[in-house]
Amino acid sequence: MKEVIVIGAGGHSSVIIEIIEAMIDYGHDLKIKGLLDDNEKISEFMGYKIIDKIENSMLYNSEDTEYVIAIGNNQTRKKIYSEFKNLKYFTAIHPSAVISKSSVIKEGTVVMARAVINANSEVGSHVIINTGAIIEHDNKIGDFCHISPGATLCGGVTIGEETHIGANSTIIQYKSVGSKTIIGAGATVISDIKSNVVAIGCPAKPKQ
Repeated sequence: MKEVIVIGAGGHSSVIIEIIEAMIDYGHDLKIKGLLDDNEKISEFMGYKIIDKIENSMLYNSEDTEYVIAIGNNQTRKKIYSEFKNLKYFTAIHPSAVISKSSVIKEGTVVMARAVINANSEVGSHVIINTGAIIEHDNKIGDFCHISPGATLCGGVTIGEETHIGANSTIIQYKSVGSKTIIGAGATVISDIKSNVVAIGCPAKPKQ
């Protein structure tokens, strides 16, 4: 049996816990071992014990243990990973997600309910593919990204690392978005967007 330790005890982690529970219900041989969080005011979350602070993550490492960083902020996920690169990370995929057999999903990534990842797409490590997001064919999504609920990435889209794609936004086919960029909710991307910008509107343009 694989034991999973959830790093973080907040709204985002509650969704990930329920994804793991759904995987267990679907027949995966898993168990939630507990949570790591720095809030000393809570001792349990969603029915699971807070076993320690995040800084003590290595103390609970074992051959059968994997971790998932259940924190929505891209930069915070990357920071925690950079401190604990030697841990094994769990990839959580909700049973209702539709995943192409030719796609690649790397470690630590979370795919939420009713998301779609289509043929030959590659999703990096510690990415969030949120509820109902659509990743069409031949996409390439960098590490530590967040694709928000209802976002649609058409065929051949490339997304750089640590980028946030807002809820219900659309990126048309074969366009690229750079690293550490934010695409605002509801935006429509019809041309390439550079790194380190915030782009909003229809069509999406960098804020001045």
